[in-house]
Amino acid sequence: MAATALVCAVAGVLTMPGVAQAAPDKPKPKSAKELAEVHRQVEALYQKAEKATDAYNLAQERQRNQEKQLTRIAESVTAAQKEMAELRKQAGAMARAQYRDGGMPPEARMLLNTDPEGFLDGVALARKGQHATKGVLGSLARTQSELDRHAKDATAKWTLLEQTRTQKDAARKDVKAKLAAAKKLESELAAEERERLRKLEADKAAKAQSKWLRSGALQDTKGEASTAGERAVAFATEQIGKAYEWGAEGPKTFDCSGLTLRAWGAGGQAIPRTSQEQWRQLPKVDIKDMRPGDLIIYHKDASHVGMYVGDGTIVHAPRPGRNVTLAGAGSMEILGVVRPDAATGPKAPKAPKAPKAPKAPKAPKASKSTE
Repeated sequence: MAATALVCAVAGVLTMPGVAQAAPDKPKPKSAKELAEVHRQVEALYQKAEKATDAYNLAQERQRNQEKQLTRIAESVTAAQKEMAELRKQAGAMARAQYRDGGMPPEARMLLNTDPEGFLDGVALARKGQHATKGVLGSLARTQSELDRHAKDATAKWTLLEQTRTQKDAARKDVKAKLAAAKKLESELAAEERERLRKLEADKAAKAQSKWLRSGALQDTKGEASTAGERAVAFATEQIGKAYEWGAEGPKTFDCSGLTLRAWGAGGQAIPRTSQEQWRQLPKVDIKDMRPGDLIIYHKDASHVGMYVGDGTIVHAPRPGRNVTLAGAGSMEILGVVRPDAATGPKAPKAPKAPKAPKAPKAPKASKSTE
């Protein structure tokens, strides 16, 4: 009873008017140094997520190709099985014919033939029969060999497909883990700190761009886009404002290489799916020779890509939480430049208009006679 009374008394004191309760301590805002460290960690996580996204996209593309190969093998097996059934039917008909003839070899039947002309006809028919039998048996053996080879190919392709699916699942988990870690770091910031973080990000990009421009990287860059490049740039810039989504190729959302893939598809050129494969497979050009439509590959691991649109600017899908946008081409670490339509020259300049022919002077009016 005494303990209960004490608890009630304490509760009453705490709820009495005029008795202030201690407010929880407000978290101390992060210093510029602490915020810079958060930015470094977030940026590193998003870059690792992009690398994992590339691994996922590559596995996805391989899976699609392997599934197509398995479909083609299945179609070949169906055709070979149909041929095998027909050949077996022919072989069965030959066996039944021989049984009806009492199993007597054709040579014996010819020797017993007393008609000379009939004998010669029998020789010709026997030879044809032998060739037909050999042809059917040979075709049976060849078709069986084809079926065996298709079965072996299918087993190997299926094993590769299972490995690719495993790699894709691992890459998906890696992407999600990196993105979750980055979002967690950002969510722990107060609204004011998140705004400071965004400004820090923008300032860093602006400084990098300014330094790149001062280096004279664009001093001699005067390349004109090819016709296909113009179409690719037009498509990419039309997507400005659409959200980034890892693994997406449009039409509503894109990741960085999904945007360049679809843009160059609109330009009539097929290119690899990932930024790493774009860097590995497409022809490289010097920055001084860069022209609109070229792809700029970023970071040492080639984990990001943007499309050059001219005047030192790229269009790209930056990262989760951001939209397709324009940015300084030098705002990130450039690995190099590749050209999807390297075999195509810049568009032909428009022919100057022919000058208009000068108008013929009017004939002077005849003067009136003053007779």
